[in-house]
Order: sequence, then C-alpha cells, then structure tokens
Amino acid sequence: MTQVSLQLRAWGWLVRRTASVATMSEAEVIALQARRVPGNAVTRWLFGAAPPGVEMTDRAVPGPAGDIPVRVYRPSGDGSAGGSVGRPLVLYFHGGGFALGQLDMGNWICGSVAARVGAVVVSVDYRLAPASRFPAAVEDCFAALEWAAQHAAELGATGLIGVMGESAGGNLAAVTSLIARDRGGPQVSHQALIYPVTDMTTVHKTTAGPSTPFLSDADIAAYHRLYFGPDGDAAHRWASPLLADLAGLPPALIQVGEHDPLRDDGNRYAAALRAAGVPVRLTEYDGMPHGFVNFPGLSSAARQALAEVCAEQAAALAADAGPGAA
Repeated sequence: MTQVSLQLRAWGWLVRRTASVATMSEAEVIALQARRVPGNAVTRWLFGAAPPGVEMTDRAVPGPAGDIPVRVYRPSGDGSAGGSVGRPLVLYFHGGGFALGQLDMGNWICGSVAARVGAVVVSVDYRLAPASRFPAAVEDCFAALEWAAQHAAELGATGLIGVMGESAGGNLAAVTSLIARDRGGPQVSHQALIYPVTDMTTVHKTTAGPSTPFLSDADIAAYHRLYFGPDGDAAHRWASPLLADLAGLPPALIQVGEHDPLRDDGNRYAAALRAAGVPVRLTEYDGMPHGFVNFPGLSSAARQALAEVCAEQAAALAADAGPGAA
C-alpha cells in the first residue's frame, strides 16, 4: 500500500478543521454554500484553472424548480482541437456530497476537457441539500442534459454526448445516464465517473483509518443525512445506481483512489457494468485519497487522471465513434 503524501494529508487536516460537515448544523451548511473561493494565484495553483484558449460563459437554463445556473466552456477559435464539425458535448456535475460545491470549482476539469477533447462542456450548478433534498439534484442534472442536447447546435456542439463528474457528481453522471436510457434519450455515448458514490445504502469504511483525508465516516454519514433527510429512499435507483438494471448503458471510465472510502463503490459499479455487458475502463490511483483530482497543485496524479479522462472521451466521442462506426 502506498501512503498518502504529506502535502495531501496536511491539506486534508486543514479541510477537516475548517469545513467538515460532520460538525455543522444544516444552517451552517447552507451558510457555507454561499461562500465563494477567492480567485487568486494560490487558489488557481491549488484547484487549477481553465487553460488559455477556452471561452467561459455563464447562463441560466430552465429546470423543474426554476432556472439552473450553468457555465459553458468552448474551445476558442475555429482552429481549436477537434474542429467545429462533430464537436462533442459533455455535461459536468461537480462533487461536494450533494451539499457543497459550485461552478468555479470545475474550471480546471471542464476547461481542460474543452481544450484537449475539443468539446463544449456544460457545468451544472444543481440544487444542493439540505434546502433541496433528493431527488432535486438528479432532476436538475437531467433537465440540464435535455436542454443542452436540444440546444447543442446553438452551443456549437454537433457531435456525441458524454457525461462526467466526481464523487457526488459521479453519482449524478451515472444516474443521468440511467434516466436517459430509460426515457429514450438524450443519447449518452460515454460516462466518466471519478471516484463515484454508487450505493447509498451501504456504510462506507475508510481504507486508511479515521484520519483518511477529506472524507471520514462521519462526513459520509452527514452528507447522507443532508441529502435524504428523514424520509429519502437511499435504495432508489436514482440514488444508488449500483442497484439498478445496468444493461444498455454507455461505456464508462471509472477512476478510484487507493485510500478513498468510495473505492469499493467504483470497483463494484465497474464489475456490475461489465456483468451487464457495458464496456468499462477501471483505474486505481496508488496512494490517492478521495478528492485528489480536484487538487492538481498538490497531486501530480490529478493531472494524470484528467489526462486519462480526456483521452477516453476523445476516443469515445470522436466524430466517427457513433453507431455504425468501424
């Protein structure tokens, strides 16, 4: 077993000291949601930033409970990667335990996919718990997928569609793929699931003891309580896609970390997809805790993992990768 690096352990300790939901009331969580990470050289180093040559536009799209804020990332100029013909469309759902997270935190991941894959990326600022409990986030994510697919030409994307997300966002990407299959569209051609939670009915235990960075057992229990409240159904297929019929889903990339308490969720989901006949690439990153892809300044594995995401998406969403392609 490879140990978590000292810098990631130190960052995890600081996060637990200042922003652990396990010790917060619902009012404190809602107050934390309103805080924004300052944009400066330190935060851009820590969390990454959209690379040069990517245009970002904020807008609002219709949702089931009002407008949903989204951020659209496009490669700038006609000469950008992938060209304009057959440009893929990728929907991104951020992590944060269904209770935290906001658009700025996706700039590095979404901007990199736009630049390297030549995709139009739509990042979705879905409703958060506890003010909006399950299935509000699911409904917003699917509504955003439908909107983006219907307005793909306007967005400059005429190619195949992919979904991606990390942690809670990985869950939402998997669930959105399920709903799209069940409702006959929009057709999703690839899902990139970065340390996803796929079974909300199980009790997760950390793989490196209670000091595992970023996601303790107490944090997981708190996120579960915030998302479902007293009456939510954790066994619903929109909450626990591992429990659903997985036949006919799009090919998947699943990434997990060696020290992530959600590692088994990713491994089990990969096995279940394969058993249902769905092509899967599963990659485990040695020495990595939960959330490592979100901290490229602290982890070189973050850049390696994102490069893998981009490579898989570029292959799966290429203009000649659709039905009937050789």
